[in-house]
Amino acid sequence: MNKADIGLIGLAVMGENLAMNMAGKGFTVAVYNRTVEKVTRFVNGRAKGMSIVGCESLEALCDALKKPRKVMIMVKAGTAVDALIEKLIPLLDEGDVIIDGGNAHYPDTMRRTEYVRSKGLYFVGTGVSGGEEGALKGPSMMPGGAVEAWPLIKPIFQSISAHVDGEPCCDWVGESGAGHFVKMVHNGIEYGDMQLICEAYHLMKNYVGMDDDEMNAVFDKWNRAELDSYLIQITRDILSRRDEDGSMVVENILDTAGQKGTGKWTAVSALDAGVPLTLIGESVFSRFLSAMKEERVAASKILKGVVPAFSGDREAFIEDVRQALYASKIVSYAQGYQLMRAAAKTYGWKLNYGAIALMWRGGCIIRSAFLGKIKEAFERDGELVNLMLDPFFTQALSSAQSGWRRVCAAAAMNGIPVPAFSSALAYYDGYRCERLPANLLQAQRDYFGAHTYERVDRPRGEFFHTNWTGEGGSTTAETYTN
Repeated sequence: MNKADIGLIGLAVMGENLAMNMAGKGFTVAVYNRTVEKVTRFVNGRAKGMSIVGCESLEALCDALKKPRKVMIMVKAGTAVDALIEKLIPLLDEGDVIIDGGNAHYPDTMRRTEYVRSKGLYFVGTGVSGGEEGALKGPSMMPGGAVEAWPLIKPIFQSISAHVDGEPCCDWVGESGAGHFVKMVHNGIEYGDMQLICEAYHLMKNYVGMDDDEMNAVFDKWNRAELDSYLIQITRDILSRRDEDGSMVVENILDTAGQKGTGKWTAVSALDAGVPLTLIGESVFSRFLSAMKEERVAASKILKGVVPAFSGDREAFIEDVRQALYASKIVSYAQGYQLMRAAAKTYGWKLNYGAIALMWRGGCIIRSAFLGKIKEAFERDGELVNLMLDPFFTQALSSAQSGWRRVCAAAAMNGIPVPAFSSALAYYDGYRCERLPANLLQAQRDYFGAHTYERVDRPRGEFFHTNWTGEGGSTTAETYTN
């Protein structure tokens, strides 16, 4: 029997669909699942007639593979991955490759890359985005880890990934945990995009008073211009789906949002790196707040606000909402890219920011026409420090600014929570502000804790202390960290 090109462990939906995608592109795939019945059911069911070989043990899987062997793990992130690695290492030879295709936390991938290398093997942590449909028809893939493994897996990964304008939405991201870090940021931006769309929906529904059919038409229109994206498209479709009784499905869904933690990882990573990832942070907190359903219901009977009352030109306000959504989306990506820049500096990764935008243009959840503009921005300036400073995005923000401000003001005056729109605007204003009130904050810190401060009339790096009370003396604490 001919040997398989790649092995895949874990036959949940993503694993099954990736295996079928690989087989459909001409590769032979050996598959294994801890519950062997799943292997039999898959090979004799969905995968019947395809070049997919079922294996009843890890030993059989490894024996079925061409050398150097390539084994892809599609199991729940965490200890299960470490346990599988330990079982695979004795079954593999020097130069073989272990690939983790799950949503691993990037520090785990960094640790595993070094550990597996110490055993003479190569480890790759690859982000896979696009859900079950993307896995089957072409996902966005973000591999990183042991660079020596890339030539071995590149033909398979680039064949099965989505393609835009003939280019695969998959390329080598960088060493160590770079692939899973970029996937984490992708997921954080996904949180932000979804929250922004939900805030636009909330404004149109609860302030303007539009019904789902009217909003469906708005999202359909938006999807034919610069907001063209997968998430706008599915929002349009959701707003047209009716239940058996004729009511709208979306209005029958409980308003408590779930999450798997990748958005939280992104926010925590930003805090650790000192990057103001405000919009994504607010998107995570909004999900937390939504989960407090019973508390919110009780609070709604006690805490009084204002009754939303829309007046004016409805079409003009909807256009303002579109501008607010577009401008806030620019801010979200600008913040995400700043986080990637900070990580690249910390870990020595050589990230290709334009290529990352290309990887996200197809197959993944945040795929959109907008990403092509990001790729062009980094082609113009590979050292671009903030996406908002690219001429295209600077002009786009300027054009959208008035509508953006009107939306945030109207939301505040009418008691409609728009934390992502508002935090994006606050970030924009803060970033363009030549002088912030942090001088007063630093004086406060020096007053109560002798933390010192820098002066506008002296070079950066020189620190000073004022004896504010006349009793503190000249002893100071450590200098502050930016």
